[in-house]
Amino acid sequence: MPNDNLVRSAVLLMCGELLLAVMAAMIKHLAGEGLPPELIVFFRNFLGLLFLFPILFGTGGLRQLKTKRIGLHFIRAGTGVAAMFCYFYTIAHVPLADAIIVKMTAPFFLPLTAMIWLGDKITLRTWAAIAVGFLGVAVIIQPGTGAFNPVMIVALLSAVLMGVAKVSIRKMADTEPPRRIVFWFGAISSVISAIPLFWITTWPDGAQFGWLLAIGLTATIAQICMTTAYQLASPGRVGIYNYTAVIWAAALGWLFWDESLKWATLAGTLLIVAAGVWNLGSAKIKK
Repeated sequence: MPNDNLVRSAVLLMCGELLLAVMAAMIKHLAGEGLPPELIVFFRNFLGLLFLFPILFGTGGLRQLKTKRIGLHFIRAGTGVAAMFCYFYTIAHVPLADAIIVKMTAPFFLPLTAMIWLGDKITLRTWAAIAVGFLGVAVIIQPGTGAFNPVMIVALLSAVLMGVAKVSIRKMADTEPPRRIVFWFGAISSVISAIPLFWITTWPDGAQFGWLLAIGLTATIAQICMTTAYQLASPGRVGIYNYTAVIWAAALGWLFWDESLKWATLAGTLLIVAAGVWNLGSAKIKK
């Protein structure tokens, strides 16, 4: 049975990453049509929350959503929305695989954020993984060269903000169940991302609204897949499958935008994946 759970978890995680890559491709398509990122971020949050309602209110009713940690929920939602803006902007301006691999450096910022915020200690193994991961990022973005694209700094900022958002989840995990965390993120992020709508002048047409619906639904299914995957097996055992996101993104980028992977992206990806696998190995040892 444990092995069956491991296989199911791995399959669900790969499906979740595929769906997130498809979501990123749809975002890139809408950005290419000139739809403002503010609209995409809002509808991603609002429609995602609507699609989650049947699950959120399936059992327990409104009482399960009562919280005394609203400040942490605001921190999680605020950093999450800011990360989303940075990530969606990056998707629109760089090859899909580049945007996703830099986003996947978020786990390297987790121990640093947890050290500063929660007082966690970082092992030598994790420090080594962080160093190798950042070396991979440097290889991809190539600072100080003519190939450097400033947009990649925005991608890196997105990863930092994602790290803060994830640590805030851990900070309130002692009192807040997953369902409550998901609801408050969807509710607060929808309100925050609605603010820019007051000065938006371009609105989606019928076809574009269909794409926005697809983005919200795809993101919700991906979230369910990945949450279930981590319920079946620990991140230390299956986390490596997160890196299939790069494969899916590279394939979609090549198929729809004729994007090809540069040697720097390939080399940097190998370093980041190696660092991630090394760090996951540490999680296995602790188990």
